[in-house]
Amino acid sequence: MSREKIKVYTYTRVSTAMQIDGYSLDAQKSRMKAFADYNDYEIVKEYEDAGKSGKSIEGRIQFSQMMDDIKSGKDNVSFVLVFKLSRFGRNAADVLSTLQVMQDFGVNLICVEDGIDSSKDAGKLMISVLSAVAEIERENIRVQTMEGRIQKAREGKWNGGFAPYGYRLVDGKLEINEEEAVAIRVIFEQYVNTDIGSNGIAKYLENHGIRKIQRQNGKNPLFDAHLIRLILKNPVYAGKIAYGRRKTEKVHGTRNEYHLVEQENYLLVDGLHEPLVSEEVWQAAQVKLLAQAKKYEHVNKGKDTRTHLLSGLVKCPVCGVGMYGNKCIKHKKDGTKYKDFYYYGCKHRTMTRGHKCDYRKQIREELLDDAVAEVITELVSKPKFASMMQEKINMKVDTSALDQEIENHEKQLRQYYSIKSKLMDEIDSLDPDDRHYLKRKADLDDRLYRMYDKIEDEESQLIESRAKRQSIEAEKLTGDNIYKVLIYFDKLYSVMNDVERRQVMEAIISEIQIYEERQPSGQWLKSMKFKLPIIEENMNISLDNDEHVETVCLLSKKDR
Repeated sequence: MSREKIKVYTYTRVSTAMQIDGYSLDAQKSRMKAFADYNDYEIVKEYEDAGKSGKSIEGRIQFSQMMDDIKSGKDNVSFVLVFKLSRFGRNAADVLSTLQVMQDFGVNLICVEDGIDSSKDAGKLMISVLSAVAEIERENIRVQTMEGRIQKAREGKWNGGFAPYGYRLVDGKLEINEEEAVAIRVIFEQYVNTDIGSNGIAKYLENHGIRKIQRQNGKNPLFDAHLIRLILKNPVYAGKIAYGRRKTEKVHGTRNEYHLVEQENYLLVDGLHEPLVSEEVWQAAQVKLLAQAKKYEHVNKGKDTRTHLLSGLVKCPVCGVGMYGNKCIKHKKDGTKYKDFYYYGCKHRTMTRGHKCDYRKQIREELLDDAVAEVITELVSKPKFASMMQEKINMKVDTSALDQEIENHEKQLRQYYSIKSKLMDEIDSLDPDDRHYLKRKADLDDRLYRMYDKIEDEESQLIESRAKRQSIEAEKLTGDNIYKVLIYFDKLYSVMNDVERRQVMEAIISEIQIYEERQPSGQWLKSMKFKLPIIEENMNISLDNDEHVETVCLLSKKDR
């Protein structure tokens, strides 16, 4: 008579940083299946967390689900198989506390590659040792990376990332970008030598035609007050290199939650780059900043809790920025309150933070909200609209180019990690008694620090590529849901509350253009652009009116 097989779960994980050990999820699964087959185990369920860090068990959805299933005893398993202990977790406290919970419910852990079985006498001890080592290794990598950056800062070198506005990066060194530097010098000159603050400087720059040159890390062509304050505080403009101005600190009372905290004391050294302002001017700016320090309130922040359906989507016909919902109170001649009047107004009509606009019209919300809803209802009622939407839902997305890009980054990163490992081995094997020891070690240290920079840059590109792919897939899912909403828009809209209607408008509409003046028909609505390619070509929708027929041109992404 054949005995009943021992039931097991398998758990796999790959972090966002990189599969640096060369084992993908599929490779881990394949190895564990072979192990289970050899030992005559039955895998009853597989759990996997792709793109999750091992520094904490928090945020790993499948891991949490596995633990819930163990506690419920639903599958009566005896073991959880993992490829390596590091896949289970890198935080020693988490690993040991989780293992204890598993054992409380009669389930043990087997690490296939490490050859560890927690049901054996020496198993839990080995797990304690290896999990502590994994945590120390993770911390060592972080410390080594930090030390490399500190050393670069001490030498006055730029520490990576985009060059600050006013400079450009040439072979990793900061050089003045004269085209951008004009604005930086004006900002410091005006701030130090006049009584105006950051808001006033924003207005000054705009009035004098000094606009921000758009680059990859800043698309806004205007200098707003917040950006000006950041520029005034940055010691790089006085020829300094700072390190540690903001520090990642653990949130008190938590194990794995962190936040950025401004530091009063940080490393500040003379940089190798040329300053844009003198140290005296920069110091004077810091004194004034401290004297004028205050909280900046949000525009239009008040007690109005009404949901404004098209707030930010409606664009000012003069300056093009978003128009936002507001409220004013109408009064009778005797001064008593008559009613609340809700309207859309230009964000910059009150000279907010250096931006200005002369458009003073107040567009009644009810009129514009109803017109937009009427246009969409008219659109979805057109023949063949539902079939066109269904066709888009069934459409596939091509991510092959991004997949290749991700594969190239992963390959390059594996090479970098291999070089890093060899450099560390070379450093460890150096003979301290060698008369050239210090020079050789300095040379190897420099190469190692440069490799850390390359690894960080490559990891950033890999994360960005993966994020793009994830965004494309998420956009496809989101798009499918939006298309489904549009198919039944006329039925759903009438039963939605204002919050739900606002969510729908944000999901499907990119922008709404209005006329500068209300049309003879009574309409303000001029045109709309959808976020998704809802239609393939311009379509004219007629809004019937007692006086006039208003034509509204609906545009898709394709038309932009």
